[in-house]
Amino acid sequence: MTAAKPTANNQQKKSGSSALMTFLIIIGLYALAFCIWKFVFGSPANFVDNDPSKDPLPGNYPGTVYKGGPIVPILMTTFFTVIVFVFERFITLNKASGASAADAFVRGIKGFLDRNDISGALAACDKQKGAVANVVRAGLTKYAEMEKATDMDKDQKVLAIQKEVEEATTLELPMLERNLSILATVASIATLLGLLGTVLGMIRSFAALANAGAPDSTALATGISEALINTALGIFTSALAIIAYNFFTGRIDAMTYRIDEAGYSLTQTFASKHH
Repeated sequence: MTAAKPTANNQQKKSGSSALMTFLIIIGLYALAFCIWKFVFGSPANFVDNDPSKDPLPGNYPGTVYKGGPIVPILMTTFFTVIVFVFERFITLNKASGASAADAFVRGIKGFLDRNDISGALAACDKQKGAVANVVRAGLTKYAEMEKATDMDKDQKVLAIQKEVEEATTLELPMLERNLSILATVASIATLLGLLGTVLGMIRSFAALANAGAPDSTALATGISEALINTALGIFTSALAIIAYNFFTGRIDAMTYRIDEAGYSLTQTFASKHH
């Protein structure tokens, strides 16, 4: 009994459930970040006289980070989000690549096609698994179907195989590209959030100096240091997200190229062997 072919409807349902799961994960990460900021970085042991309303102890970085203000847990959430989805994409794309290297798999499929061994090619797809194998298997199934068809000419059969490969690719791409938009978004907003936190921290620092009367260079330096924590967190998170996004898009492009290569081999082999 063959498995049911995925449909656009099924893809939409999966996309909706995936979006909900992503939202819940981010909410959970914010809760974790807030607890770390409030109870770990904000621990009284990190501050003068064990009072979080006072300055951090000299050289105490957790206390300095805490003084960065309420933007800090949001920035920590973006950092945790990048880490979680980097691992998720890494695992998913490794699984999508299949059991062996995609280029070796495509070369093997070409060999099977040259020998007109469709059953061997299908067995190789079942062994390989992954996105590339799924698309090639769909194309091979249509290839075998077109060999038996008598009511279509060669060009129509070639187009049917090509269309099947394109449809299978369209169904696989959302899974490959899922959550990349989150990395792209974090790459764009993390630095801006960091700058926002810095500006708010500077406003608080200068307002406190104004209320204190005489300028205090030590207090001003401490306030600026606390404010710049946000910029540092934002820049680091943004850089990490950009690197991860480019790495994963490169891997997806490589897989898509292998899919196109396999689809081209299917159509060209069919066209050359059938007149």
